[in-house]
Amino acid sequence: MSFEEYGLGATVVGVKAHDGVVLAAEKRVAYGFYVLSRSGKKVFRITDNIGIAAAGVIADMQTIARILRVNSNLYQLDLKRKPPVRSVAKLLSIIMFERKLLPFIAEVIVGGVDEEPRLFVLDPLGSLIEDSYAALGTGTKLAISVLEQGYRDGMGVDAARELAVNAVKTAMMRDPVSGDGIDVMTITGDGKVAEESVTVKVV
Repeated sequence: MSFEEYGLGATVVGVKAHDGVVLAAEKRVAYGFYVLSRSGKKVFRITDNIGIAAAGVIADMQTIARILRVNSNLYQLDLKRKPPVRSVAKLLSIIMFERKLLPFIAEVIVGGVDEEPRLFVLDPLGSLIEDSYAALGTGTKLAISVLEQGYRDGMGVDAARELAVNAVKTAMMRDPVSGDGIDVMTITGDGKVAEESVTVKVV
């Protein structure tokens, strides 16, 4: 299954730092070479310490975010503590695998901070992989080349943010269905979540 088969375009990346996690995605919503929207949201806050970035069908991405928010809130109400990042990622893995005959058309990066920064990657069938950085969507080949070259173990969250933005920007320059700015979410170990929109001029 590839997004090219469905005519879906997107570029999302996640980068783990020693003191936090950065998630970033461009804003263009395209079906084939038709641009449906220039302000699509592909980065979602789940809890105060967990976020997701997704590429795929917008409706499926929004549904995944709602499911995770509801279950995370129930976890917190029952156990009086925030859910671990791995637990949220594992729950999503189970949900996506259970729908394998009629899957969510979405690839997802789950990132957050509990005892330490964690980053997980899921495909539409729920395969769960923990990694230090990842890129998904039609701009993956371009974005991952920037991540591979620029990532360093132990890098700080500011450097991780700059790397993530550069990776998405590089994909936007060559992937015609990715573009129109970048949404960035930065989650740090002190419990702060910063969301921002970065305007990018692609020439």
